[in-house]
Amino acid sequence: MVSISLPNHSLPSLLPTHKPKNLSSQNLPILSKSSRSQFYGLKFSHSSSLPFPSSSSSVKTTIFAKVNKGQVPPSFTLKDQDGKTVSLSKFKGKPVVVYFYPADESPSCTKQACAFRDSYEKFKKAGAEVVGISGDDPSSHKAFAKNNRLPFTLLSDEGNKIRKEWGVPADLFGALPGRQTYVLDKNGMVQLIYNNQFQPEKHIDETLKLLQSL
Repeated sequence: MVSISLPNHSLPSLLPTHKPKNLSSQNLPILSKSSRSQFYGLKFSHSSSLPFPSSSSSVKTTIFAKVNKGQVPPSFTLKDQDGKTVSLSKFKGKPVVVYFYPADESPSCTKQACAFRDSYEKFKKAGAEVVGISGDDPSSHKAFAKNNRLPFTLLSDEGNKIRKEWGVPADLFGALPGRQTYVLDKNGMVQLIYNNQFQPEKHIDETLKLLQSL
């Protein structure tokens, strides 16, 4: 918005007292093409002090998670691998590990689930529950749990509603659902957020390390 300050005169004194002559294009100031701007048809000269970034300047994009350390995440009620409804509030009073993973039966997700399985006794010793969440339906979870002898709960987040509410960032320019783990203490507050898509077994190491310090 450009503001114009008029001198302290009455309006009639600023108006011309005779008809203006026809103006030809020769009487009008012409701006060079290089001085034109596409911002609402406004035109700026190169001497303008407005700080427009050059096309070569780098722009950093930051993704802010909706759930951060020290916060209580949004609650949820989802179906598990047996078709039963499970709410996050069910686990209040004990630590819980909630891990979001891309899909059942994929190599990395299978490796991660089996690593949680192999360390499950350590999680139980720490008094913690383990809950895996993906967008697969309950029947897919049931087969995944059976094929890999998984002793913990898998929840079906069809439509990825909870993933979005928790702010789990996607990978590969949004093409791959993110792999992110949260550790909640017995009061339901987030104490750890760990994201690592391509080293799924690291999630187990980091969560156990945190749980042992609670």
